[in-house]
Amino acid sequence: MPREIRINAFDMNCVGHIQQGLWTHPRDQSSRYTDIHYWTDYARRIEAGLFDGIFFADVVGVYDVLGASPDAAVRGAVQVPVNDPMLLIPAMAAATQHLGFGVTANLTYEAPFLFARRMSTLDHLTGGRIGWNIVTGYLDSAARAVGLTGQTAHDDRYDLADEYMQLVYQLWEGSWEDGAVLRDRARGVYADPALVHLVHHHGPQYKVDAMHLSEPSPQRTPVLYQAGSSTRGSRFAATHAECVFLNGQSQPGVRKIVDSIRGQAVQQGRMACDIKVFLGATVVTGRTDAEAQEKFAEYRRYVSSEAALVHAAASMGIDFAKYDIDEPIVTEKTQAIISNVEAMTRSAGPQWTRRKLLEQMVLGSRQAPWVGSADAIADTLVTWAEQADVDGFNLSRTVVPECFDDFIALVVPRLQERGAYKKAYAQGTLRAKLFGHDRLPASHPVAQYRVGPTTRG
Repeated sequence: MPREIRINAFDMNCVGHIQQGLWTHPRDQSSRYTDIHYWTDYARRIEAGLFDGIFFADVVGVYDVLGASPDAAVRGAVQVPVNDPMLLIPAMAAATQHLGFGVTANLTYEAPFLFARRMSTLDHLTGGRIGWNIVTGYLDSAARAVGLTGQTAHDDRYDLADEYMQLVYQLWEGSWEDGAVLRDRARGVYADPALVHLVHHHGPQYKVDAMHLSEPSPQRTPVLYQAGSSTRGSRFAATHAECVFLNGQSQPGVRKIVDSIRGQAVQQGRMACDIKVFLGATVVTGRTDAEAQEKFAEYRRYVSSEAALVHAAASMGIDFAKYDIDEPIVTEKTQAIISNVEAMTRSAGPQWTRRKLLEQMVLGSRQAPWVGSADAIADTLVTWAEQADVDGFNLSRTVVPECFDDFIALVVPRLQERGAYKKAYAQGTLRAKLFGHDRLPASHPVAQYRVGPTTRG
């Protein structure tokens, strides 16, 4: 019996997300991103398809590495303009009952005390359906936007992140004991102050002496997502993450990363099953292979090579405008996404060029699309789950909403026939749906910050 495959829609509160240029397709509706009804309809669609959630990416800077200018990013709507994804979630949650929400927030630029309250609020308003994609950022433009001269070093950002996690864990788990909230109308006592504690954190980066302002939410700590696959990022994920988001072109390569992260987690006292892995995927499907290939060919006509280079340049920290089309790219160490540079070197060789990069970006990104009939796509997903030991997939949009409508109408029934996809939602919080319990387990480092008689997972 194959494992149950998990599916998230992967999107962003902007026009152009991953597949650059496809917003120009006449059937694409992503330019409606400022319309709340677009998002509530979106949520209803993917919940009808039994998606586990929507995974929101985000950036707080502009892609200005290509040509040392933001002009191409602005011209091609390459993740700019971009709005705050958190503000979409209450409306989407109100339109649904089961859909989960993984939202990206850059801890480098978020005050931990206020951020902890914001996530608790979302956990309350969604009935425990919120997750946090933990990122440390990779854009110098974001650092300059908040008054810094540039980013701190890649590994140093993860050191800061470790302390940040210690602090928000204390706020979520160690301030209000279970049982603190009484709601005793007769005595006029809402909560027992003896069971509400100040958090005293005095670290190298953060100092907080305060109680958490929110009463305990259904999950307390949101479901924790993380997308780092560098050596330092993998170690961070093994310590903190519940859901790990990976990109990769080969099954053996992805399997190696998955095994490494789970192995590191076990060494830290966690269980391998404490971590679910989601692979980034782009799917173009149809009733037949020919229909899917025809749709793929149509989509390709709207791809923007310039916009694709804008995104790649920023994520790798390399200005490709400095190189001729066939000139070997010099991959010096940058403070951007190290794993992206490593992945490109693995796939194209050490002497890769701008031409080789563009050849890979057939739909406007480096994520090679899977194109085929519904049966072929279902086979591909099941094979990847088995061979790479991944639990699910983050499906990046192409032409929206038809890309998700096609997947739901065509691929989901094939997966259900194979016993690889649910036919109904489980009840409960997002963590309960994914792992069977509302709270992080005792094996997670969060447990050391809990107070009171309970240590339940």
